[in-house]
Amino acid sequence: MQIIQYVIGRFFVALATMFGVSIVIFAAVRMVPGGFEQVVLGPLATPESRAVIIAKFALDRSIIEQYGHWLVAAVHGDFGISMVTQTSVTQELIRRAPATIQLALMSLVMALSVGLPLGVISGLTNGRPWQRSLGRLLGALGASIPDFVLGSLFLFVFTVWSLGPTIGGYVPFFEDPWTNLRAMVLPAVTLAVFGIALILRTARDAVKSVMIEGYIAFAVACGERPSRIVRYHVLRNAAIPIITVTATYLGYLLGGAIIVEVLFSVPGVGLYTYNGLMNRDYAIVQASVLVAAAVFIAINMVADTIYTLLDPRISAQQRAS
Repeated sequence: MQIIQYVIGRFFVALATMFGVSIVIFAAVRMVPGGFEQVVLGPLATPESRAVIIAKFALDRSIIEQYGHWLVAAVHGDFGISMVTQTSVTQELIRRAPATIQLALMSLVMALSVGLPLGVISGLTNGRPWQRSLGRLLGALGASIPDFVLGSLFLFVFTVWSLGPTIGGYVPFFEDPWTNLRAMVLPAVTLAVFGIALILRTARDAVKSVMIEGYIAFAVACGERPSRIVRYHVLRNAAIPIITVTATYLGYLLGGAIIVEVLFSVPGVGLYTYNGLMNRDYAIVQASVLVAAAVFIAINMVADTIYTLLDPRISAQQRAS
């Protein structure tokens, strides 16, 4: 019951956060240079098209009414029509979401598969010196190399030499799995490198902090097996900071890794958002940013729920505060 109350409380906090984010998004778009109305209507718009656009965006109403009109439509899943392609923004987001979701999941699996074990090994006092050194090296390199630098390097190398993965040529996974994976592996690796560094360093620091706790020394003194101590005491207590950074990283990925999708021509939400920005197609920009914010907030709410399952004291502390 306590966990349910905590989750309900976090849900209302998430709703309030989304409300605030929607206000910021709406206000930012309305304050673009040149005026939103002029950008939307355009100098060459015919009277008929101007009338349609004014009615669609409620431009003949007050700014508060415009916001209410937009928010109600967004809550019902209607993000309007692209001003450039004249297609439904909602349908385009749905069509492009699978590519972004696949890219995010591939990157997350790579990051967890490499970063988590190396971080745990580096944090354990009985880790071998070369394992700890490798963990520190990967953590430093991954955190210091920007995505666009690593992606550009991959573009150069795999364009000059045919080494297996392809640049571009995306097809849906269920149409041709092999071609799909060849096109997605490089952008996934590009995004995973930073995730590996993030998870590795967080896991290493979390494990180190747990290893010096008194209950670890007590478990060793009681003769518990090292493997049992790691599984039941170290990993459980080190999990919360790892879940935190993993949730943040996944939210970033699902929000649409714009730079990587543009570099590798991945037809996902990130590339769609970039094209909307370049074309000043503000219906796309508003929808993409709002959806990305909603995804990020939802993931963090799920992470908060997992915290309470791992450590029920968290919900008690939240109620006390």
